[in-house]
Amino acid sequence: MLNRFRHFWTLVISPIANLLLKLGVSADMVTLVGTLGVSAGALIFFPRGQLWIGALVITCFVFSDLIDGYMARTSGTSSKWGSYLDSTLDRIGDGAIFGALVLFYANSKAGDSTLMASVTLWALVMGAVTSYARAKAESLGLKASGGLAERADRLVLILVVAFFSDLFNLPILLHIVIWYLAVASTITVFQRTLSVRKQVLADPANAGLDTPPPDPKS
Repeated sequence: MLNRFRHFWTLVISPIANLLLKLGVSADMVTLVGTLGVSAGALIFFPRGQLWIGALVITCFVFSDLIDGYMARTSGTSSKWGSYLDSTLDRIGDGAIFGALVLFYANSKAGDSTLMASVTLWALVMGAVTSYARAKAESLGLKASGGLAERADRLVLILVVAFFSDLFNLPILLHIVIWYLAVASTITVFQRTLSVRKQVLADPANAGLDTPPPDPKS
């Protein structure tokens, strides 16, 4: 969802990013601090039931995902290493958010729901598998993108609803969204798996692991 408004947000964060570059801060440092902030915000506030505060703190650090990319492009330091670091740390942040919600529901003085703790855990696992399915497909020269629950949409939805469900004392809103994400992520994994299978069946000559993918320029 952030990607759909990338131009607008680029205009917003560019002054901050340019200031950081002038101060000698690297894009990798912003990526690392952003992940630490997201993880800390989730693990400190969510398990105690302070969902709206946690959502605000996390949201502040989520924008580092745009800032570091802008800094890397502007400074000419975009690299495979930066892309790897960004993607890997993104998954740590996602795990912290959903893991913290699992702890929230496991806390008898907060969410107090074994069922919701289980559903949230399933959403966490399926979210990770969704990302892995795409990465594995691409490593084989195939495509596995799209689906009902891509990462950015999952993140924005869970933070917005966690904020308002706590602010207005409507826990049912968060329940509905977590159930939706658990189901949607599962469907997305199946969608991507079927997509990969169709691509393999459509090109049996290159279906073997020892067969390099065709050159897209040929």
